[in-house]
Amino acid sequence: MAIYKTSDSVGEREDLSDVITRIDPDTTPLFSNMKKIATKAVTHQWQVQELASAVATNHVNEGSDFSFTNVQPTTLATNHHQIFAQAVSVSATLDAVDKAGRDRETAYAKVLKGIEQRRDIEKSLCSSTAKSASDPRKFGSIETYVSNLSKASDATASAGDGSDTHTDGTARALTLAMVDDVAQQIYVDGGEPDMLILSPSKKATFSGLSSGSVASNQIEMTASAPTDAVIVGSVSLYLHDFGKLNVVIDRHMQDDRVYLLDNDYISMGALPNRSFAVSDIAPTGDATKSAIVSEMTFIPTAPKSMGAVFDLS
Repeated sequence: MAIYKTSDSVGEREDLSDVITRIDPDTTPLFSNMKKIATKAVTHQWQVQELASAVATNHVNEGSDFSFTNVQPTTLATNHHQIFAQAVSVSATLDAVDKAGRDRETAYAKVLKGIEQRRDIEKSLCSSTAKSASDPRKFGSIETYVSNLSKASDATASAGDGSDTHTDGTARALTLAMVDDVAQQIYVDGGEPDMLILSPSKKATFSGLSSGSVASNQIEMTASAPTDAVIVGSVSLYLHDFGKLNVVIDRHMQDDRVYLLDNDYISMGALPNRSFAVSDIAPTGDATKSAIVSEMTFIPTAPKSMGAVFDLS
């Protein structure tokens, strides 16, 4: 008996899901956690105040005259705004045809370009880039403002003012002692970092380090909802002698370092109407042209609150 099958028929509709799957990493923990402030000029300046060193000889005679000294002058810090731009051109035909998973291609493309730009900003923060006022302007990355650090003996640290980068030395294996050393340096300078930023590779290394002060993820077992036993090999919180650090994975972080940062003293500044601003460009053909533009800079208001372990294998 002949069977009339789908392969014999004409007119079967396509089965195309209306769900678009995207697995590319889009998390930006550094940028997302930073405060966002408004800035007014392409070169942003801020003042850093330091106190005079504490002394143990502050004792004076009864009735004596005062000895007058000047207060410590502020230090002027600077960073430049960097322009980020993602542009897209979509044909009028593509906007008009029926599509699965989205309505207008132009609107969908703008969303994707905004996500891509946020990732570029995150990558720039994690890069080895000194500030530059020459076109195209660049902001100094985190690396260029770090002064509390652990490094290889043959490495050269940056000046800590955004003007130059760290020069790598002989690679070393990450240890808890290195992290503790930097945490102590920051604490002595008055800082209390709350984030430990690591690449995926260094996160795996860090979770394998043993210490009595490592707090692992916890397993909850209840009578009403029993669960299978789980082996936990991840560290989400590190308790050290000078505080605690939330251990944060950043896919854009370089593998040869880890950062210790204080959320209260790192910000991103953006010029007015220059934070993921959408510009619709005049068409020059049968297409819609758009651009996502941001003009931002990294502002470490208290550089001594930051630290890094460099030159890691």
